[in-house]
Amino acid sequence: MKFLFVHQTCPGQFVHLLHHLAARRHHDLVFITEPNRNEIAGVRKVPYRRPAASPAQAHPIVRDLDNGARRAEAVATTAHNLKMLGYTPDIIIGHHGWGELLNLRDVWPDVPLVGYMEFYYRTEGADVGFDPEFTLIRADFPAVRAKNAINLLAFANGGSGITPTEWQLSTYPSWMREGITLLREGVELDLCRPDPAARRATLSIGGMHIAPTDRLVTYVARDLEPYRGFHLMMRAVPHMLRQRSDIRVAIVGGDGVSYGRRPPQGTWKETFLAELGERIDPTRVVFPGWVDYGTYLRLLQRSDAHVYLTYPFIASWSLREALAIGGAIVASDTAPVREFVTDGENGLLADFFDPAGLADKVVQVIEDTALARRLRTGARTYAERHLSMKDHLAAYDTLIQRLTGQVI
Repeated sequence: MKFLFVHQTCPGQFVHLLHHLAARRHHDLVFITEPNRNEIAGVRKVPYRRPAASPAQAHPIVRDLDNGARRAEAVATTAHNLKMLGYTPDIIIGHHGWGELLNLRDVWPDVPLVGYMEFYYRTEGADVGFDPEFTLIRADFPAVRAKNAINLLAFANGGSGITPTEWQLSTYPSWMREGITLLREGVELDLCRPDPAARRATLSIGGMHIAPTDRLVTYVARDLEPYRGFHLMMRAVPHMLRQRSDIRVAIVGGDGVSYGRRPPQGTWKETFLAELGERIDPTRVVFPGWVDYGTYLRLLQRSDAHVYLTYPFIASWSLREALAIGGAIVASDTAPVREFVTDGENGLLADFFDPAGLADKVVQVIEDTALARRLRTGARTYAERHLSMKDHLAAYDTLIQRLTGQVI
């Protein structure tokens, strides 16, 4: 079969599917993307030049749509060139978020198209208005609603939608949900696995050496920002440090902003370090920034308590991986988390807005070895039952075969 993938940053959410298809050695795999260094054997990349950004004079609420339209045009031009060279895919798979797929049905109107639909923005009942510390005013609501313009155009354009969790599906209006397939994402269970020996060895990260007798608390986010509860984690840390002198904390993530607003100045890390001052002991708390994947896995395997926090938004890959590793997880009691974590079975749920309560639960996991053992076993068992990569890829195979009528 001929597969055409589209994502501004190849391979995006399709990395496992691409490896799965490439391993069969009889598919033609083409990927339209912005230029980047990511390479997968058996996948041909066709780059498109990132278009100029929406002009500053454009109305703020249409800038996302304007940028999406520019990308759609660039991708369609690239696709048309492929068509003129005699290329027609059997199926197109891509991400709707940046508008890249919007014009492809004009190029190949009869080719099945599968679009990843990540989130439908709301002014209530999800991330907006959740955190009273960072509220939007009503004047901002039109810009929130306008974020769905590409979503709506994509849905009206036909094709099939996919989304990875029930929570993300629930954010879409009821009249859209029938056109979106719930296709749960998996984890490489052989790679993300428990390693009891990790807690019997010294680990060095961010200049801090964690001895086997130390108790390591971990927190991971792509960027350290309020959407991922970074402010609550920072405020919980002094409570943890005060309760046990052997606690060490590794807070992993970048200084950018993936979601939500930027701080008034500097970075969110600088903002909350300034707020907490000497209560964050630099000899016991480190911020190593982004780390390579191997270091990240070893960190989670070594962790005595792993904290995961998020607004009612999109659950991070790190939550799935922490479950697969058999982490002793303390997570926010928010809707996307509750889809993965059942309190007392495969993790503990904590009030997102209670830093002291969060710290108490972390210490409880550290001190109650029977509880920690039960949570670790429950986390791995959950991952084996619900996060199997084999099941994820089988679901993709079924969807592709249904849409194309071809056996993969």
